[in-house]
Amino acid sequence: MEVIKTGLAAFGMSGQVFHAPFISSNPQFELSKIVERSKNLSKEKYPKAEIVRSFDELIADAQLELIVINTPDSTHYEYAKAALLAGKHVVIEKPITSNADQAKELIDIAKSKNLMISAYQNRRWDADFLAVKEILAKNLLGRVVEFESTFSRYRNFIKPGTWKETGELGGGLTYNIGSHLIDQAVRLFGLPEAVYADLGTVRTGGMVDDYFVIRFLRPALAPELKVSLKASYLMRTPEPRFVLHGTLGSFVKYGIDRQEEDLIAGKSPLEQNWGKEDEEFYGWLHTEADGREINTRYEGPAGNYGAFYENIYRHLRLNEALETDASEVLDVIRIIEAAYQSHKEERIIHLR
Repeated sequence: MEVIKTGLAAFGMSGQVFHAPFISSNPQFELSKIVERSKNLSKEKYPKAEIVRSFDELIADAQLELIVINTPDSTHYEYAKAALLAGKHVVIEKPITSNADQAKELIDIAKSKNLMISAYQNRRWDADFLAVKEILAKNLLGRVVEFESTFSRYRNFIKPGTWKETGELGGGLTYNIGSHLIDQAVRLFGLPEAVYADLGTVRTGGMVDDYFVIRFLRPALAPELKVSLKASYLMRTPEPRFVLHGTLGSFVKYGIDRQEEDLIAGKSPLEQNWGKEDEEFYGWLHTEADGREINTRYEGPAGNYGAFYENIYRHLRLNEALETDASEVLDVIRIIEAAYQSHKEERIIHLR
């Protein structure tokens, strides 16, 4: 079938690490144009992609079918709306926009024009999250009573020259990493009835939130489950990435999915054993089955961010279901907004 000619709205870290490698390595796509306002960084690695100097120039190309909006958060609404009105399908970096009203407007525009709008929730294909999904699908823990998801980082200084640290163009850890942890929890357990959150700026000189704890109250698919989501930039000794406790046992998983680290190091998604975890990062499963105790390392599936774009292709060309439909991610923005409100007002915020 005809390849999907794709335009990339920026070639910063997101473009270089999370998008261009997977678009260019998938034969069903063509990375046709890349916006670089003054530099030509993409030319060495992607010589066939034309460099353009503005977003308007990008969406003016009638041959481009898909636009990837991987620019700062504050530009998502404006750029996505312009791309949709130009008749383009769009992929938007999570969590789509800075507020739910803007996201809903974009979703409505896309629907009215029969266009796709997808949120780039690549961490649905993290190896650690896939292991958790598999553990739950196999019912290895019995009825799960507690779920903790923690993203540990350590950088005790404010990184200069990045909008995610200054807050000028969006940013903050709750919008950045929080959108992934929230999305994963909602995928597993449904929309919570309410949330309670504590956000903070823990680093000296910090200008945005770099710490959060968000608790889900009565998630739709498991009302009795205790759900806690946490991230911080001051965790030199990492906490477990996932902790699950159930009536039959527990699952504890350390380590962050390796794909981002490998991509930054210049590795290709086409390499053998892509996304496969080293044995030292396998989770620990302690449970029982058929009357006997089991305490063992658990090897989960390999991570695979390439599945995101493969699903985009199968949706646009084969009419298969879109796994990252923006309308399904709208609740993530609502939860983020509720978390900020909960922190500010020091109270539980109800969502339904």
